[in-house]
Amino acid sequence: MNIQQILTAVLLCSASYCANAASYDCQKAKTVTEHAVCDHRALNDADVKMATTYSIIKRLVPMGTRGVIQDEQVKWLSMRDQCRDNVNCLRDVYKMRQQKLDLYMDRIYRQGPF
Repeated sequence: MNIQQILTAVLLCSASYCANAASYDCQKAKTVTEHAVCDHRALNDADVKMATTYSIIKRLVPMGTRGVIQDEQVKWLSMRDQCRDNVNCLRDVYKMRQQKLDLYMDRIYRQGPF
């Protein structure tokens, strides 16, 4: 089993384990956007997958790249919050962020062997 398969398995296990909870405590959700993510299963799952991927990437990249990824995440959160409770908008921004994070993962895979 290669590293890509292992990380994919971890992501899927994490997503299924946390399927009923966003990457944050829904009981403490404050914004309209946070409540919308908690209220819609597909958005909730997208949030867990994105947060898990983000967490893994932060541990696998060098410090300079980590700072860039963290800055991008802050900007993305701001963009996500502009969607408010628009489910289609939220779905699109989560998809966009996941695609960007997947590009980082692909770069990590290519740098192997692990």
